[in-house]
Amino acid sequence: MDYKHHIPLLLPFLLIILLCVANSSATYHPICTQTPYPELCNSLTTSPTPQSTFDESLTLFRDVSLRATLLQAENAHKKISDMDLSSLFNDDLSKLASVDCLDLYEDTIYQLNRSIFGSKNDAQTWLSSSIANEQACRNGFLDFNLSFSMMLMSDDFSKYLSNSLAINKATASASSYTTKQKRNRRLLSTVDFPEWVSHGDRRLLQSSTKGDIVVAQDGSGNYKTINEALAAAEKQRSGTRRFVIYVKKGVYKENVEVKRSMKNLMFIGDGIDSTVVTGSKNVQDGSTTFRSATFAVTGDGFIARDMTFENTAGPQKHQAVALRSGSDFSVFYRCSFKGYQDTLYVYSQRQFYRDCDVYGTIDFIFGDAVSVIQNSNIYIRKPMSNQKNTVTAQGRKDPNENTGIVIHNSRVTSASGSGSGPSYLGRPWQQYSRTVFMKCAIDGIIEPAGWLPWSGSFALSTLYYGEYMNTGSGASTGGRVKWPGFHVITSAAEAGKFSVGNFLAGGSWIPATGVPYTSGV
Repeated sequence: MDYKHHIPLLLPFLLIILLCVANSSATYHPICTQTPYPELCNSLTTSPTPQSTFDESLTLFRDVSLRATLLQAENAHKKISDMDLSSLFNDDLSKLASVDCLDLYEDTIYQLNRSIFGSKNDAQTWLSSSIANEQACRNGFLDFNLSFSMMLMSDDFSKYLSNSLAINKATASASSYTTKQKRNRRLLSTVDFPEWVSHGDRRLLQSSTKGDIVVAQDGSGNYKTINEALAAAEKQRSGTRRFVIYVKKGVYKENVEVKRSMKNLMFIGDGIDSTVVTGSKNVQDGSTTFRSATFAVTGDGFIARDMTFENTAGPQKHQAVALRSGSDFSVFYRCSFKGYQDTLYVYSQRQFYRDCDVYGTIDFIFGDAVSVIQNSNIYIRKPMSNQKNTVTAQGRKDPNENTGIVIHNSRVTSASGSGSGPSYLGRPWQQYSRTVFMKCAIDGIIEPAGWLPWSGSFALSTLYYGEYMNTGSGASTGGRVKWPGFHVITSAAEAGKFSVGNFLAGGSWIPATGVPYTSGV
């Protein structure tokens, strides 16, 4: 469904909301006491019928809240669209950050629309993605040490969004038990799979099938560049059938973006370090972190196998992303991600990584997705002098987001032949940062404290950092930080919350991709 087509239909409904708010007979909904901004929540109160149950009135109020939030996003997007950036900003960097904001708010409008029309459980992911978009807009200015122009958005937008997230969570929890029971009975039923996932993917991943389009630098394929193949795929593909692009062995020096409209794509290479997509964009040379990605994907249902994604900017160039994924239900299998600072941007949505290699120095696995990295190798490289390495920097900004970085049954070690500075498992990029290492082999490269503060006491009591049954000379928790938010997990039930089966609901969609996975801890 193309949700943007529904936007004109929402305006009459929003007028009705405003009339309801103005109606003196309206009463405050009790859910407002559970939101971060109850006064703002009360301003959107409706008047359900006396016969309405609490659940019915809550569902109605959820709709009202989402549509009011959507209106805020549309207003912000229009402000940016109507701006004369040349007169407003005197420098190219501010203009670049503003263009990021324009695209990010456009995506937020899309995510809010599908939150209104889609399932409540999925909406928690899509609303969390909208929060990531808002933060990325601000970060574009921070990348260049610029003051964020509040002309770009209303202060209230983030408050509306945070309230909607809390209200949606409360609404979804009412039906979560029934949904869970159905899911457990039909783990392999195609009814549970997103529309872009089919059992045919299993055949594609396990066979030698080489795609609808072949990319080869030597001229033996249909095209010589990945971007040419993407342009052709957009014209050739139809329906929801999986479209496969086979990229033959070679080093492809190009920046690639798989846009939101390009759903259901699969990239197959000839193996790690055989098929390599490489670039060198970075913040020091005038790119935002968001735009620095060598390979970026937003189209849902993306799958990549047997490829390397690389950013060669080096540690001296600071933020330089190899891969950014905002693709819901995306899978990366037997892939490598090479960079230094900010290598792998698990930006937003639901993501699964299996049998992968990730190389970096500072915050090199970062973002605000619902992400699990399983059976993979985490390689810490040598940073610049006086720098400290941090494997993760998770960006959960709101306590009701369902996001986090989980690294399961993987190895954390030094990259071959690399020295290293002091190294840590992570640091809190945002207030409610959430990261868990489970059953990993952690080498002595990790400092005894394990985790590094971001700035002073910021987030130390609100973050959730967990370690469960890790092994290796760097896994001892005896000398770990004493932060309120740090947990040595001893309960299998607590650890199970972060399994592929629970955290990603992976049993309902990963089996169809044909990628091996472990559902439990």
